[in-house]
Amino acid sequence: MKKTHSNIKLSLAALTIALMLPLFMQGQDSNFGNWLIYIGNKKLNQKWNIHNEVQYRNYDAIGDLEQLLLRTGLGYTFNEGKNNVLLGYGYILSENYMGNTDAKISVNEHRIFQQFTSKQNIGSVKLNHRYRFEQRFVEDDFKMRFRYFLALNIPFCVKDDQKSKFYFSAYNEIFLNTQSSIFDRNRVYGGLGYNVCKGVRLELGYMNQFFETTSRDQLNIITFVTF
Repeated sequence: MKKTHSNIKLSLAALTIALMLPLFMQGQDSNFGNWLIYIGNKKLNQKWNIHNEVQYRNYDAIGDLEQLLLRTGLGYTFNEGKNNVLLGYGYILSENYMGNTDAKISVNEHRIFQQFTSKQNIGSVKLNHRYRFEQRFVEDDFKMRFRYFLALNIPFCVKDDQKSKFYFSAYNEIFLNTQSSIFDRNRVYGGLGYNVCKGVRLELGYMNQFFETTSRDQLNIITFVTF
């Protein structure tokens, strides 16, 4: 049984890397950026939680702001902790370059969203599904968007099935608009995580975000805190 679980984890990791390699190799119309992310979860009791999130996104290194994203929400957990529904709000400040110039324009967005998450375990491999529906107020424009997120978390084993504090993390998320141009973007991510202590973990990973004709690459540094 131990060997079977190990083979499952290795197969999933190999499959994920194989699926992501073509995207990693895309070099045309791609720029490398840096995202600093904090994701927090405050448990009010066994059922209710408050989600809080800060993302500082840069076009390249720190200092060339692309987006500042602030997100919060109230969630309710059920089905023995496997499922969660959440109603949230987000504020997004985007600093968009104007054409091929060095000039930027600031765009403000207010966002209301509803989401449902579901957790699964296959041996020691953790799967997470997230379905999110967004109502976006971008300056004077109103848009709606659907997002589906599938993530996996594979802990490293030292020996005799003892888990290391390190783990492999990967996800894919697709964004679909409700209007004429249905496909909005897709994100593929792979990274290495470390469990610092109970309720705190860090991740360092690579993400490719591609649109219809262009793509962008990010180095993501993520802090997760549950308290």
